[in-house]
Amino acid sequence: MSRFPDNFLWGGATSAAQIEGGRCSDGKGLCHLDYVYYRGPKIPCNFMLKRDYERAKAEEATLNFPNRRGIDFYHHYKEDIALLAEMGFKVFRMSISWTRLFPTGLEETPDPKGVEFYHNVFRELHKYGIEPLVTMIHYELPIVFVEKYDGWASPEVIPHCVRYLKFLIDEYKDEVTYWLTFNEINMVTAVPWLGGGILLDRYDDFEIPKGFRPFGVLPEDMAKRWDNASHQALHHQFIASAMVVKYAHETAPQCKMGNMFNLHHLYPETPSPEDAYRAHEESEYNMFFCDVMAKGYYPKWMLSYYRKHHIDIQWYEGYEEILKEGTIDFISLSYYLSSVVTADPARQERIGNFMRMLHNPYIETSDFGWQVDPTALRISLNDLRDRFNLPIFIAENGLGAFESLGEDKTVHDDYRIAYLRRHIEALADAIEDGVDVFGYTMWGCIDLVSCSLVSMSKRYGFVYVDADDEGNGTYNRYKKDSFTWYKKVIATNGEDLD
Repeated sequence: MSRFPDNFLWGGATSAAQIEGGRCSDGKGLCHLDYVYYRGPKIPCNFMLKRDYERAKAEEATLNFPNRRGIDFYHHYKEDIALLAEMGFKVFRMSISWTRLFPTGLEETPDPKGVEFYHNVFRELHKYGIEPLVTMIHYELPIVFVEKYDGWASPEVIPHCVRYLKFLIDEYKDEVTYWLTFNEINMVTAVPWLGGGILLDRYDDFEIPKGFRPFGVLPEDMAKRWDNASHQALHHQFIASAMVVKYAHETAPQCKMGNMFNLHHLYPETPSPEDAYRAHEESEYNMFFCDVMAKGYYPKWMLSYYRKHHIDIQWYEGYEEILKEGTIDFISLSYYLSSVVTADPARQERIGNFMRMLHNPYIETSDFGWQVDPTALRISLNDLRDRFNLPIFIAENGLGAFESLGEDKTVHDDYRIAYLRRHIEALADAIEDGVDVFGYTMWGCIDLVSCSLVSMSKRYGFVYVDADDEGNGTYNRYKKDSFTWYKKVIATNGEDLD
């Protein structure tokens, strides 16, 4: 008897910004991720300052913008979906590009060619019996909201976004059952540009020091700007999400609405009470994002946190009722790694309010510095069960690696198989613990443009795409060893992991 439910949804995950390509095809507009340019191997790109954006605009004709190419899913979607079907996918997590439907984000009506493209994708998925799981906003914000406003820190974005989200429900409710409103909504507090289209230094009275990098202890004035802008943006995203969840419940009750957050399990560095409390505090912070979306209110401790840290939120009118009426139906999460926390601020690196990372000597580390810890996934799933008592979907989990196509036209990625095997085993253990997990989508099931490095070098997929960081290559698709392995995993409902 399988440890997984008979109707368990096995599949893979992608995002429109990282796979679609087709920049400006059939009227598509540009989003803020289209201005993130490649800066070299292992150089994070998605933290953008005013000088970076100004360079992107000034040198648009010569800089390398990989998100504008993706893997050309726009023209390869039938071929790609056929590969997913060959693996036996039950579900495919994808996102819809706001600017393919509403090129500037300000239009009252959508572009019909963009609307039809997604109908075609859904028809192709259903032809093979694959359920689409759709992320409404996967880090994409029309560029006008960066230039005209202040990204998601501005409440002016909300009505335009809600119009777009309501359109998605109205147009595709008969083709899509499972929806996620925002991808990794907590990442706006970690990387304000990526999650919210916010340029922290866009104002003349705020200057980023030379040599700044978004890690370590932040200068006081920058930390204050970061905290206020990112949490204001988060509040606006909570509001937009709750509004569309309520709308879907009223107009399309067959649709199931979920959140999506980055789960980051934290251990105290030592058994000292100070380290233990610090780990508890950080864990509570990570869960806060689900608290608001699943319970419908800000927890009291978070309001206290705002007062303590002088974070001044401009509350959206009627926000308490809006959040209460727009609670989600299931929890969705990404999980990649765990971290170690210390109470000593001088030794603790940070990215905004997120990801305190110290080395854990008890677990291995990937080529990209991420510590591989499937046990933490099991622990966290049990915590989520006890805290929310809602169904759970694992929307992202995977291993990025440098890979090249061999002479035999494949990639022998035993390391990826080993990583996924251990996490699927941990997932099975959590289900036996009584956690209601109903689906798993491995991240980047087809090689795509990585989010952090904005490159093709960091590969996740079961399928290799012949394209390099400069956009050179045939863009042909080739099956890796993990393709056959995952096909067997799905066929046996998670029982055969050898």
